[in-house]
Amino acid sequence: MKERYDIAVVGAGPAGLTAALYARRAGKTVIVIEKENFGGQITYSPKIENYPTAVAISGSEFAEKLMEQTELLGAVLEMDRITALEKQTEGFLLRGEYGTYEAGAVILATGSRHRTLGLAHEAELTGHGVCYCAVCDGAFFKGQDVAVIGGGNTALQDAVFLSELCSSVTVIQNLPELTGDPVLQEKVGKLENVSVICNATVAALLGEKALTGIRILHQDTGAEEELAVAGIFAAIGQQPDNEAFAAFSALDQSGYIISDERCLTDTEGVFAAGDCRTKQIRQVVTAVADGASAALAACRYLDRK
Repeated sequence: MKERYDIAVVGAGPAGLTAALYARRAGKTVIVIEKENFGGQITYSPKIENYPTAVAISGSEFAEKLMEQTELLGAVLEMDRITALEKQTEGFLLRGEYGTYEAGAVILATGSRHRTLGLAHEAELTGHGVCYCAVCDGAFFKGQDVAVIGGGNTALQDAVFLSELCSSVTVIQNLPELTGDPVLQEKVGKLENVSVICNATVAALLGEKALTGIRILHQDTGAEEELAVAGIFAAIGQQPDNEAFAAFSALDQSGYIISDERCLTDTEGVFAAGDCRTKQIRQVVTAVADGASAALAACRYLDRK
C-alpha cells in the first residue's frame, strides 16, 4: 500500500528543507521531493557571508548541514521530478517521473533556475564556453580570459572567485552601475585582474564548436566591440519552474506563484515558500523564513481538518 504523508514538500533548497524541519518538529510525517540537487541553488555559492551566526560558510556546506539536520529529524528525502499535482477527496496526489506520492498538504518550494541570455547558439555553446555556475565550471578556465555577465551579488561573487583562477575577468553590466552589495563592489574594485564595463549588453556569442569571444553592444554610444574570452558566466538572475502547479495558484507575468509572507496559494492546503513565490528579497535568510512560515501554516491547516 502506498504510504501517505502529512506534508509533501516539492523542492529541497533552503526553503523546502526548513519547511520539512519545522513540520517534523511539529510531529508531522514529511517527504521532500527534489528534482535535481539537494540544497538547491545555494550549493553553487562559493561563500555566504550574510547569514546570521555564520561569518562565512560555503553554500554547499550550508546545504549539507541543513539536509543532515532534516534527515536526523526523520524527514524522507526522495529524488524525483514532480510533473503534476492533483486534488483528491482527501489531500493531494503528486505525480513524478518515477513515482506517485500522497499527502494531506503540499508545500511548493521549487525555487528557480538560471536565466539564460537568449542569444543565438547559446544552447549549443553551453558547456563549451557558456556557463552559469562559476563554482562548477571555473576550474576549466584556469589561466584564461573570461567574462561575467551581470552586476548583482551573484555576478560579483563569481568575479571574485574567478579572479583567483583566471588570467582576467571582465564584468559586463547592462545598467549604468553595479547593483551588488557595496562590500562586494569594493572587493571587485581592488582586484587587479578584474575590469568592469557598464551600460553594455552581450549582442552575440562568437565561435562555432566552442566559445572564442563575445560581441558587446555599448548602450550609451551604440558602438560594438569584440572581446576575446574562452568562457562566459551568466549571472543575470533566476526564473521559476512553476508551470506544473499553475492550476493551483495564479502566477505573475514572470511565472512566480502569487503569495505573500503567509505563504498561502489560491488552493487551500497548498502553500508556497522561497524563491518560487512573489517577493521583494530573494536571499537564503528569507527562504528559510518562508520555509518555517509555510510549514506552520500547513500544520495548522491539517490540525483543523
